[in-house]
Amino acid sequence: MTSVVATQFLPLASAADATRDFTVVSLHDVAPSSRAVTDKIISELAHCGVRVCSLLVVPDYHHQGLATKDRQFISWLRDLESKDHEIVIHGYFHERPRHPNEALRDKFLTRFYTHQEGEFYDLDYEEALRRITNARDEFRASGLTPRGFVAPAWLLSKEGETAARDAEFEYTTRLRTVCDLRSGEEFPARSMVYSVRNNWRRAVSLAWNSALFPFVRENPLLRLSIHPPDYSHPAIWRQILRFISVMNETRLATTYRDWLAEQRSTAGAGE
Repeated sequence: MTSVVATQFLPLASAADATRDFTVVSLHDVAPSSRAVTDKIISELAHCGVRVCSLLVVPDYHHQGLATKDRQFISWLRDLESKDHEIVIHGYFHERPRHPNEALRDKFLTRFYTHQEGEFYDLDYEEALRRITNARDEFRASGLTPRGFVAPAWLLSKEGETAARDAEFEYTTRLRTVCDLRSGEEFPARSMVYSVRNNWRRAVSLAWNSALFPFVRENPLLRLSIHPPDYSHPAIWRQILRFISVMNETRLATTYRDWLAEQRSTAGAGE
């Protein structure tokens, strides 16, 4: 755990020891094209008391060009990492082309649930490993230290999970779980997330998360996932800030990296 994160724990040590309650706010689809809005989100979250986030960075978002070739973007990421934000690899291209003769379930998950962005939904092991290791090596060469891999839309095949483990990533997440890739342990923790592609999706997201929040706020780990377009919809953003205000009353904001380190430390102390 970094020194800044450790310092955050000191004023609330007794509450943390008693409840072990934490919040991870993850910012998805971070790329050069979304840098400006992501920077605004980070600033507003800091103003609301969320000082660290897990930043899910796409190496080559929709084939727009390698993020690591953008010097200003990489410098920005390194600065955020130095302030204890976490850099997480989020797929590689963040898109999946349609396949012929897809089953109905596959069409639903890759076209309706996510808009053709389930890149790692059905990749075979070799291709998943190639993309994951390429991203890892590109990020490391740029002075970044990613420890987690998260598939777009959390659609990660078993082969993809094995590839992430073999590439020596420490964890992955899915919609309902956080998985320690070292031990194989899965921690139940459903994420709150929004879909804002059209009016009815926004309305359903607001109603669904309003109903879901009383249940997930009882979890030791509360996850809130934010995408750049969320910021452009006032009703969505107001609800997010309301949730954060409630979270901050009893929880500590952390990153997946540091939360997992805390779980391992606690488990080791109990052995």
